[in-house]
Amino acid sequence: MKIESWDDIQKVAPKIPSGGMVSTITSLLILIAIIWASVYQVPSDSVGIVLRFGKYNKEVQPGLRFKLPLGIDKVTVIPVRRQLKQEFGFATRGATNPHQYSADSDREKRMVTGDLNSALVEWIVQYRISAPVDFLFKVRHPEETLRDVSESVMREVVGDRTVDEVLTIGRQEIESEALLKMQGIASKYEVGISIDQVQLKNVNPPEPVQESFNEVNQAQQEKEKLINEARREYNRSIPLAEGTKDQNIQEAEGYRLQRVNESQGDIARFNSVFAQYMKAPEVTKRRIYLETMQEVLPVIGSKIVLDENARSVLPLLQLDAQKGGLK
Repeated sequence: MKIESWDDIQKVAPKIPSGGMVSTITSLLILIAIIWASVYQVPSDSVGIVLRFGKYNKEVQPGLRFKLPLGIDKVTVIPVRRQLKQEFGFATRGATNPHQYSADSDREKRMVTGDLNSALVEWIVQYRISAPVDFLFKVRHPEETLRDVSESVMREVVGDRTVDEVLTIGRQEIESEALLKMQGIASKYEVGISIDQVQLKNVNPPEPVQESFNEVNQAQQEKEKLINEARREYNRSIPLAEGTKDQNIQEAEGYRLQRVNESQGDIARFNSVFAQYMKAPEVTKRRIYLETMQEVLPVIGSKIVLDENARSVLPLLQLDAQKGGLK
């Protein structure tokens, strides 16, 4: 069919529903919209703060929830179980938290130490939202306030120390002191934030003196290395010398006891012989003579026995053959 006029269009177009059906469809759409606006979801790591006509009404836990529609109730979701962080002096791009880093990170990290030197300090503050109501209503822009508090405290803590402490040995003390001061100020202002950790990242001297500082730092590390090697050698040699000393002392003590015991034994044996000698001097003298001859004669090579009644030397008593019997 060829359409050439408005009448032709009316002939082919579907008929418009009656007014009652339009009203029903409109009512259904409005009802669906109201139901849709009344349902909301609170994530598992968050709570919902319900405002009714702009005034705090209640705090709801995670799950599927309902609220009054048409702007009567408004819900703000606060991630109370999620650990958040703020970066100072550097920036991790792509972060979902708009307050995680600052556009002026170069200014943040430039600090003056207590001895009027300069240092480039980068750090991280990890925190949680501990009081959602305080976080929303007690302080305007609480996360921006936390950034200002963190920078102020870090400059104060760094300004109380020398550049050597900031760059080397004082890092842990700086982190602990900054954490305590930040949490104290956050509690005083009722920001609703609990600070979990303050962690120093890169701490460097300014670029013009960085090479010289690296040389000094390398020399200090070499010094510590030599000291540790000397201590290791000391710990190895001293116990060995102590052990040798104790061994020599014990050996000397044992030799002393041995000599004393031998001397006391000799004395007891002499006293015993002397007591027997006093009882029978001739017999004892004869026994000692025979025992002495029994020990001496076997070790003598040639033996000549003389008898005062003999007229000549007598080559007799084949004593060498009897050597075994004389022992």
